[in-house]
Amino acid sequence: MKKVFSRTSSLRDVDTHYCSGCGHGIAHRLIAEAIDELDIREQVIGITPVGCAVIAYNYWNFDCVESPHGRGLAIATAIKRVRPQNIVFTYQGDGDLAAIGTAETIHAANRGENLTVIFINNAVYGMTGGQMAPTTLIGQKTATSPRGRDIGNEGYPLKISEIVAQLPGVYSVERVSCDSPKGVLKAKSAIKAAFKNQMDNKGFSLVEVLSACPTYWSLTPADSLDWMQNTMSKEFPLGKIK
Repeated sequence: MKKVFSRTSSLRDVDTHYCSGCGHGIAHRLIAEAIDELDIREQVIGITPVGCAVIAYNYWNFDCVESPHGRGLAIATAIKRVRPQNIVFTYQGDGDLAAIGTAETIHAANRGENLTVIFINNAVYGMTGGQMAPTTLIGQKTATSPRGRDIGNEGYPLKISEIVAQLPGVYSVERVSCDSPKGVLKAKSAIKAAFKNQMDNKGFSLVEVLSACPTYWSLTPADSLDWMQNTMSKEFPLGKIK
């Protein structure tokens, strides 16, 4: 039988530690496929800060650097300025990029650093126990919002992509989702374009990827996809923002 699908070269042959239905594994593969299709594996340096994806370097077969929590874009900026010939990207969750790392995100974007940012939004802190994140939806229950996120207490979900898109130094911002085969294909296209932007020296590009977290949403993997399509994507509309 003819083999029509296989592991891409930039992914290692190892078992995953992610929960069933987690979107991180999908995002990992899309990044690896984009890198291989662009033939930049020997030039890529990935930055993986603290969060569920902190050991992404165990899965990727290219150079990676682990950064302190929230400091991914500070580390990426330093590496890109010292080694401008490399293709440097960060892979950050909502707690990392939109909470403790908000300052690094905003200022790197405002400077127009020639970087690629892959922002995984699962609306919750996954690694540390399911606490409320900056992107947690109104009414969504978490370990630290057991009655649901309340606007009066915690404010509104932070739409980091829309905020970043207002900055003149930012070249491209797009929000995609891993909620369906069609969504996965669009996500891959957006990630590949963001790498290409850096290769063409166009500046700062961010791709926000809506990702499922069945464990801390207290849903089955199938129901998580439905929730992404029918609830989450209404709060975080998909498409090209800039």
